[in-house]
Amino acid sequence: MEKISKSDVEWRAQLSPLSYKVTRKSGTERAFSNDSYPDAKGMFHCICCDAALFDMGAKFDSGTGWPSFFQPENATAIIEKSDRKLFITRTEVICARCDAHLGHVFPDGPQPTGQRYCMNGAALNFKQES
Repeated sequence: MEKISKSDVEWRAQLSPLSYKVTRKSGTERAFSNDSYPDAKGMFHCICCDAALFDMGAKFDSGTGWPSFFQPENATAIIEKSDRKLFITRTEVICARCDAHLGHVFPDGPQPTGQRYCMNGAALNFKQES
């Protein structure tokens, strides 16, 4: 996968203010502000670089107010790294292609993985299958 790198000016021109804050500055959107999608087959892509990240079939209602998935589309689509910003250790999830902050992963999800990839909706673009 070819890495994508852009200047801050280019990212600001491409993204909405909220998507920029979330993806480029590791922000978080308000809960329940961006988790409504059609009940249809499709794929969630990175809002920054269009990389395929999560299949709708892996989405579940976690009750948290953020889009949640039990697994990424494939292991190379994302990078997980340690995040100690809030005085606790969490696992941050970033896009492997453009380093966009997507959200965090927690070990309290459903089977088969037991993982909850808690993503910011402002970091995702849903593309419905035709």
